[in-house]
Amino acid sequence: MTQKIVMKVQMNSEKCQTKALKVAAIADSVYTVGLEGAEKDEVVVIGEGVNVVKLITTMRKKVGHTIAISVAEEKKRD
Repeated sequence: MTQKIVMKVQMNSEKCQTKALKVAAIADSVYTVGLEGAEKDEVVVIGEGVNVVKLITTMRKKVGHTIAISVAEEKKRD
């Protein structure tokens, strides 16, 4: 099951954005990582069988305040 996880992360600079992307990218079973939102403060992670709790805990420890906005099954593209 492919998941799409959207997290709001408190980021004050481009350095924080880079760090957030690196931390999310090294998580197990992650395929794609990107930034969304008007202020580029939402990290979008797409992967299969990603442990959401572990990912958010790691983001909080290494980057800063993190909130899970949504966890949904990714729709297949035709």
